[in-house]
Amino acid sequence: MKLVNVLRKECMQANSAFNNKKEVLQAIAHLAKKSPILADVSEQSVLEGLRKREALGSTGFGKGIAIPHCRLKSVPDFVIGIITVPGGVNFEALDDEKVKLIVFIVGPEGNASRHIKLLSAISQTLLVSGVIKEVLDQRTPDGIYESFLRYTVPEVGIEEEPGNSLLHIFVQDEDVFREVLQLLAAVDDSPLMVVDAKNAGAYLAKIPLFADFWTDQPSRFSKIVIAVVKKALVNETIRRIESITGDLNKGEGVMVTVQAILYSAGSLITQL
Repeated sequence: MKLVNVLRKECMQANSAFNNKKEVLQAIAHLAKKSPILADVSEQSVLEGLRKREALGSTGFGKGIAIPHCRLKSVPDFVIGIITVPGGVNFEALDDEKVKLIVFIVGPEGNASRHIKLLSAISQTLLVSGVIKEVLDQRTPDGIYESFLRYTVPEVGIEEEPGNSLLHIFVQDEDVFREVLQLLAAVDDSPLMVVDAKNAGAYLAKIPLFADFWTDQPSRFSKIVIAVVKKALVNETIRRIESITGDLNKGEGVMVTVQAILYSAGSLITQL
């Protein structure tokens, strides 16, 4: 699913001002109702859905950005809109900074996987250098819409190539791990698993023969993300990872390996 297909032009609002988070959620519910997609959905039900989601934890994830979202049984398709608040508003964000850019999603209850992919795609777009400033500088709804789409991360998988590849992403930085996992969640049809890992030194230190080479200290953060990705998506996936890490050949703390899969069968339960 492409962002351009669910970003609703009628759900853009520029230069808003709010006193608190409660007013923001009310404004989102009112703005979302402008989409014909929600013609049979009440504004109150959207508001309640947003409130229930926020009760689980703030969707203001930092750096002046919030992505409020909810899933409702009565919603037939996704509605994504944007509100700019140049003066900022207290949204109980994780970093306690005021939120200036709000991208919201109202989606069907039964499409959790697509919902996650859209969340990830939005997050990736907002990581592109310059996008936040340009969107905040817009003074009209049309300007917000066109500016955001200009920075939208291109959809991967345009060229079809048969077969799958197995990606292992070894990560030793917790912040990078979160961003990489978020990125991979946006790749179509890519089963993901995360494995806790330890450097071999944590074990070798306990073997008397090697005791003077390693000390038995707590291991640093270390995770392995395993993903099955279509061959046609591999190069673009690695490019996106490097948009977070920089050139993989010049940095430390992240390593990516790719293997061709000769045979695979079965599927995994996502529990979404």
